[in-house]
Amino acid sequence: MTTAPAAAPAETPSGSGPWRLARAELRRRTSVKVSLAVVALFLLMAAGAPLLSSLGGHAPDAFDKTAVDPYLGGRPLGPLGGVSPRHWLGVEPVTGRDLFARVVHGAQVSLLIALTATAIVVAVGTAAGIAAGYFGGRTDAVLSRLMDLTMSFPSLIFMIAMLSVARDVNRIVLMTAVIGLFGWPGIARVVRGQTLSLKHREYVDAARLAGAGPWRVLTRAVLPGVTGPVIAYTTLLVPGMIATEAALSYLGVGVRPPTPSWGQMIAESVAFYDTDPMYFVIPSTCLFLTVLAFTLLGDALRDVLDPRSARA
Repeated sequence: MTTAPAAAPAETPSGSGPWRLARAELRRRTSVKVSLAVVALFLLMAAGAPLLSSLGGHAPDAFDKTAVDPYLGGRPLGPLGGVSPRHWLGVEPVTGRDLFARVVHGAQVSLLIALTATAIVVAVGTAAGIAAGYFGGRTDAVLSRLMDLTMSFPSLIFMIAMLSVARDVNRIVLMTAVIGLFGWPGIARVVRGQTLSLKHREYVDAARLAGAGPWRVLTRAVLPGVTGPVIAYTTLLVPGMIATEAALSYLGVGVRPPTPSWGQMIAESVAFYDTDPMYFVIPSTCLFLTVLAFTLLGDALRDVLDPRSARA
């Protein structure tokens, strides 16, 4: 009597892991491709700001009085705010500073503050959320009350007051620290809820029973389970950070002149809106496109990596 050969175990189709499936789903979305292209463009612009401004032939703080008309209140010479082969995006009224150089250096300042503040928020919020959800008890109570206190604080008023009082400090470092100080409770709550649903899963219990310490359990078992929501939430945080930096600079308590910033440029352009609308349009368009691209990218990542949150 011949014995039938044992059936070979079913092979998992190549490329069927969750991250591969997520990447395949993201590649199918046109909005993701366009958003990634816009984000990459502005990140490259920020990273290569000194090189780009040198290619344009102008420093961001260099005055060019020959590009403005002193008899018309410093209005840029030429159409569209002084656009010419010498000044690719025109010039700033009165001073004649090159708008292209100021826009690319403004991208560097705005994105540096936004991305660094986001990194602080994600690191602190993820650590606090995992600790509160995993350890529970008094740890959860203390961290949860701290989250409530921070979220209930009038953060914008505090930011304006602190940035107005602190004068002889590095404004970029101070803005990054202040924005990051008030941003972590939101992601901490998301991570805490996710950790509460993960800490009694079979593989987490198995890791504890195998003798793994809390640090190993948190980093090897719990943290990978919250990575998807954290990535999606991080992408959605960035546009809010960019808008916050722009708002503070617009109100005059952010980055100080002559260091350029998109919010600062928009604030200065209001006085010239009637005579030189391009001075307002160019930094506003850059700010709008960057925020929109990060928002669309974050929405897509949330739909793919954290579908339960997207349906909520």
